Amino acid sequence: MRPSVRGLISSANGVSDCELMKMLPSIILTLSLLVTATHAEKPKPLRVLLITGGCCHDYAKQKDILKEGIEKRLHAEVTQIHTDDKSTKPPLSIYGNPDYAKGFDLVIHDECAAGISEEPIVEGVLKPHRDGIPGMNLHCAMHCYRIGGANEAVTLGTPHGWWFEYLGLQSSGHGPQEPISITHLETNDALSINLPNWTTIKEELYNNIRVFDTAKPVLRGKQTVKAKDGSEKEVESIVAWTNLYMNKTRVFSTTIGHNNDTVADDRYLDFVSRGVLWATNHINADGTPKDGYGK
Repeated sequence: MRPSVRGLISSANGVSDCELMKMLPSIILTLSLLVTATHAEKPKPLRVLLITGGCCHDYAKQKDILKEGIEKRLHAEVTQIHTDDKSTKPPLSIYGNPDYAKGFDLVIHDECAAGISEEPIVEGVLKPHRDGIPGMNLHCAMHCYRIGGANEAVTLGTPHGWWFEYLGLQSSGHGPQEPISITHLETNDALSINLPNWTTIKEELYNNIRVFDTAKPVLRGKQTVKAKDGSEKEVESIVAWTNLYMNKTRVFSTTIGHNNDTVADDRYLDFVSRGVLWATNHINADGTPKDGYGK
């Protein structure tokens, strides 16, 4: 006859069945406390809201590339708000709903809505960030919600400057698609440490009209552009930075990310994931996630 598990345990430890039965409640309680402690130590996943849609980009694919890339690297759940509309005025459900980010730890703006300039709508988009919810802005988000002339330097505190003050940088356009050489400005910074400099495929280099005092540049991009006469010139811009909006809200932005292959590049997703950690204040000085937020 095969011995019972209880018999093996009691025999191996010199404990009688009677004594084992008396000890069983204490053993069960101890195991329950250990399981409870283990679950208590693991934090809830970061709740990330990803907003995509609008002009000029393959958001139908990029939204999933970003979601999968972030969730693969971080203890995070990415919720999507998306429209397939390709206009500069995409009918996103966040418009007219200033509480759209309630319950989220971070909002990623990856929309291209350059045609939306109505002040009440822009203020509604900004409200969660004015209230302290961190933001991340990718590529064409830098050219959204422009009230007034895009090329005119903004005046702080005016509607013309609302979106750019949130971003920490004013950009008005970009040049042709050519490779961009990307350099980390402070290699010991948490956003850059152990991440490589690299050169993209053909991408758009966004200009810098103004970098605000609240912003801290992180990446510089350099691009060689050919003129109509065949001559070449090098153009440089800040292509990633952080911003402290209204002295409290963490905001991370990068202008890189026009093409699908760039968005899907591990070097891009590694950097963007660092941005998620920085914006939500879950990053260590060495660039790793704080306990419980890595994969």
